[in-house]
Amino acid sequence: MKEISFEIPDRDERGVSPVIGVILMVAITVILAAVIASFVLGFGDSVSENVQAGADVSQTNDGNATTTWISEGNAQTLNISVANNDTSTVQMDGSPVTSTELNNVGDSVRITADSEDEITVTVTAIGSGGARTVVTQEEITVGSGS
Repeated sequence: MKEISFEIPDRDERGVSPVIGVILMVAITVILAAVIASFVLGFGDSVSENVQAGADVSQTNDGNATTTWISEGNAQTLNISVANNDTSTVQMDGSPVTSTELNNVGDSVRITADSEDEITVTVTAIGSGGARTVVTQEEITVGSGS
């Protein structure tokens, strides 16, 4: 049987637990100070929020396309832009433009081309303060039935 000793151990026989405890306490204090400072100085407020909206880009039976604003989210307007791969003239609601804006939910724009062409329609939601988020980008063929 082992004999129990109540003597105080020498310096070289002590464990490292006090050192680890001090390091953990300092680490917790530094992390806590950083969290409090971020709230006090407002670092959390500088994160921007994405603009949300719902849009539908669809091809119609007559070979053209329509883009409709279907849900508002937090967007103020939708920007519809069209890029074509050919030399045909792309029109939005009868005007030869490459972009237009929708201002209200339910608004739509008709996209046509004077000859069959593959186009890229990009819908961008614009929020307060000018924040922009691409809602959808689709490649469609227009002008085949017009």
